[in-house]
Amino acid sequence: MIGYIRGPVTRIFHEYCFIDVHGVGYRIYAPAATLAALVPERETTLFTYMHVREDAILLYGFGTQEEYDVFMLLIGVSGVGPKVALGILSAVTPEEFCAAVQRKDLKTLTRMPGIGKKVGDRILFELHDKVGSLQGCIPDGAENGADIVTGSHTDEAVEALRGLGYSESEAQTAVASIPGKDLSVEEKIRRALQVLGRGR
Repeated sequence: MIGYIRGPVTRIFHEYCFIDVHGVGYRIYAPAATLAALVPERETTLFTYMHVREDAILLYGFGTQEEYDVFMLLIGVSGVGPKVALGILSAVTPEEFCAAVQRKDLKTLTRMPGIGKKVGDRILFELHDKVGSLQGCIPDGAENGADIVTGSHTDEAVEALRGLGYSESEAQTAVASIPGKDLSVEEKIRRALQVLGRGR
């Protein structure tokens, strides 16, 4: 098991990056927020999970311990594989995901990429009592029902991108990757289009 990878970032793509470790380039799949924070040629450290399949060995990387912890909880749920877990963490932050689970907010969960009602119910049942133990995962006010997952500006930006022909998953991922919580709808859309343009 590889616990973390440290080295300079050589390339950044829409879903993964390359990190050079003593001349070996590791392809690491990562959430949108982690990829957005990377700087080419700058050294970084990512917490990693190695997924072994019959036809491939894949590395998933995370910029924070919270991302890693939520990812590990998610892949422990039947029906949630690494790809779906990564899509969730690209659409929302760990804090937003944990808050939705603690509120038993099935509607919010089923808006995340790859999550239908059946899997959403399973996530709530299996993780409701676990997310509260994750350090730093629940922000102040989340337990009281504050809707931090679907702020109006984020919703409007996602809907606008869908109107332009992007899928729900593409729109959610692009908007989630944008740093800064106080941007206008127009600025969120503009920056999201830049992200989507890099990935195509």
